Amino acid sequence: MARRPTSNELWRQLQPLIPAFVPSAKGGARKLTVSDEAALNGILFVLQTGIPWEDRPQSLGYGSGMTCWRHLRDWNAAGVWEQLHQAMLIRLREHNQIDWSRASIDGFSAPSPPGGGSGNGPQPHGQRQAQSNRHIVVDARGIPLVILVSGANRHDSKMFERCVDAIPAIGGLPGRVRKRPSKLHADKDYDDKRCRQHLRQRGIASRIARRGLESSERLGKQRWVVDKTLGWFAGFGKLRIRFERRLDIHEALLKLAAALTCARFADRWC
Repeated sequence: MARRPTSNELWRQLQPLIPAFVPSAKGGARKLTVSDEAALNGILFVLQTGIPWEDRPQSLGYGSGMTCWRHLRDWNAAGVWEQLHQAMLIRLREHNQIDWSRASIDGFSAPSPPGGGSGNGPQPHGQRQAQSNRHIVVDARGIPLVILVSGANRHDSKMFERCVDAIPAIGGLPGRVRKRPSKLHADKDYDDKRCRQHLRQRGIASRIARRGLESSERLGKQRWVVDKTLGWFAGFGKLRIRFERRLDIHEALLKLAAALTCARFADRWC
């Protein structure tokens, strides 16, 4: 199956973030024989297709699926994926491609794998299958600024403050770094005095639909961008549902998908 090649910009930003190999003092851990770039391509193949790690064809030349999985795990433990997402955001701001005029926040749930896993919760509407919620904040163009995970039994509004405060400080242009949009759009799930007060304290104007007073559709002209970004994430086969039982692996894939989405913007504009 033909797949989009690795973004040159993504690899250029990732390469200096990869930690140097440190052999185990006991001699048990050997250096993996697959190059870092090949491992990245293998990880991206699994992310894009959704194929199980153990079923990834070795004929592609990226090493075994589990070798790629270990790279994903180890680089996540070293903070590489979060740093990569940040690096891609800085790259975009260097070219003034992050639109701070408004941001949008939303959450969506995804079924969890059989047997559950960490970071899950029962559906609040009584469904049996455990679910995970993904919370995302995007700029006015749909560039993902924040991606977080919680159990589906936790209401979206309970993650509001954490999502807003997780917007990273992004440099890249002369002057002060920036981390706050001028305005934040949200649907009725966030219609809470606490959410509006949190925005006021940070100097962010709120545009949150009010229950019983207005339709969320009135925000459609501005909020369609967050739905578009959620669609991009759903386009990654490994993220259509939550396949990974381990929360750290699921979060690593989400962070990589966010960085890859930023890289596609960078390849287009930078």
